[in-house]
Amino acid sequence: MTGKSPLISIIIPIFNGANWIKRCFDSILSQSAIGILDLEICVCNDSSTDNTHALLKHWQETFEQVGIPLRIFNNCTLPGGVGFAKNKAISLSRGEFLCFQDIDDVMLPDRILKQYNRACHSPKDMIIGCRFTREPSDSTVRYTKWANSLSQSQLDLQVFTSNGPTVIMPTWFLHRSVYERVDGFVESTKGIPEDLIFFNKHLDLGGKVCRVDEYLLIYTFHLNQTTFSIHESTIWNLRVERLERVVLKNWQQFTIWNAGKQGRKLFNSLRVENKKKVTAMCDVDKNKIGHKYKPYYPDDKIAGPELNIVHYGDALPPFVICVKMDLTGGVFEKNLKELNLKEGVEYIMFS
Repeated sequence: MTGKSPLISIIIPIFNGANWIKRCFDSILSQSAIGILDLEICVCNDSSTDNTHALLKHWQETFEQVGIPLRIFNNCTLPGGVGFAKNKAISLSRGEFLCFQDIDDVMLPDRILKQYNRACHSPKDMIIGCRFTREPSDSTVRYTKWANSLSQSQLDLQVFTSNGPTVIMPTWFLHRSVYERVDGFVESTKGIPEDLIFFNKHLDLGGKVCRVDEYLLIYTFHLNQTTFSIHESTIWNLRVERLERVVLKNWQQFTIWNAGKQGRKLFNSLRVENKKKVTAMCDVDKNKIGHKYKPYYPDDKIAGPELNIVHYGDALPPFVICVKMDLTGGVFEKNLKELNLKEGVEYIMFS
């Protein structure tokens, strides 16, 4: 430990992580930051029923040998959930910076050093992510490509697009003041996207997001991931609520790009006052263009006015685009580019 740098706290929530602990902790021991930066590891063992507790005691001794404290909170009651575990781990920490890590993921050797260096040259109100590789490599291919290829401006603009933040939670590195300003993670034993809720609140408070454009994490896919406990409708409702609150409140009218299932789902999810702002739906499907969509307003218990379905080239911006990327062989992307619209002003991605 150098004593010359701010302390960095590696934050790890664990529930039944015995199968993953060795490779995760080995990756921390392999960090190029050791001997350069001061590190500590803060873990919440959230009522694990495997041998996580015994393994943590063993690793506590291992890390002590290299001068890295491993602080452990053992929750011995019922599991409190991911948000609870993150908050408890952070309550043990003393670091100026927080580096989040999931027990089933692997940080590559330069992760901490490179994210810390980026933090030193960034405002304090910044969540710093990084690029990642997927393991197995054939899992969530489209999502991984999207997340890794976003430009810096798109990290801020495409926050309505995905089921999670534009920089994934296991890559987060941030100043402690970011966590304190958001007031921690929402705690629930039910499946809720605590990372997305934190991320959205961070943005609502004027926080920023950036990414180190190097691959610094191996993000593991398996069927026991907490992600699978979160119902799709929960995330959808959070996304729609923020779209309405942040974007649609400032628009007098708009067009929904996609007259199919996703476009209609979005329309039917909007509050009545925002439904009334929809001037048309647009598409490229000749079987839809020229027809009308007759919505039903359950809040008013009446049928709403019919919406014309027009060709995208004849539609009026701004657009809420409900078309998924990389599914049309580049045709959609080409069509959008030809309109020469400004993202965030004349259109919002909501695919």
